[in-house]
Amino acid sequence: MSKLLTEQDFKNTANNLQVEVAAIKAVADVESRGDGFFSNGKPKILFEAHIFSSKTGHKYDDTHSNISSRKWNRKLYKWGAKEYERLEEAIKLDKVAALKSASWGKFQVMGFNAELCGWTDVEIFVDDMYKSEAEHLKAFAGFITANKLAKYLQVKDWAKFARAYNGPAYAQNKYDEKMKDAYEKYVKEVVVEEPIPDINSNDDSDVDFGGGTFDGDGSSGTY
Repeated sequence: MSKLLTEQDFKNTANNLQVEVAAIKAVADVESRGDGFFSNGKPKILFEAHIFSSKTGHKYDDTHSNISSRKWNRKLYKWGAKEYERLEEAIKLDKVAALKSASWGKFQVMGFNAELCGWTDVEIFVDDMYKSEAEHLKAFAGFITANKLAKYLQVKDWAKFARAYNGPAYAQNKYDEKMKDAYEKYVKEVVVEEPIPDINSNDDSDVDFGGGTFDGDGSSGTY
């Protein structure tokens, strides 16, 4: 069974969130360059040293400065599959904090958002991230719903969406501009078909997003 998303997967989630398929694809394009897995079969990750430092009370900052830092430092990334070397080192110190400190999969959802996205704990969340991009999409949809972010995708307000999804430094990294450009690319590729029936047409649950608060740190460690 393929680990990759199908067009129908995108359509189903787009229908549930009441957003365009092209908008979801645009986020994936910017977050992970569109691929949820490395060539070795493991889900794409970025390990965030500043999150690990915070989650462990800064006690490893001096002894493991390559994976624990009070401030975000781009120079600490190893990029690609080598990010697992940093994750594995952190797991030896504190497994739960380590898993929460990485962003996972096609949409680079942070591990610390696991429960917010609908999982009971981060270890189960990570197990599912290994399974398929469908699980990655489920995490994305859970995060969008909990934080009421679909409204920004619906009107293509990329700046407000990027600020919520990527954190206050979004403009420095031009995430909003990149998402806008990606959306414009994908919207031209969308095949016009009959709309998917809304199976919850008499139920407001899909638009009454509800649940959770967002602390402004960003959900992702964009690849």
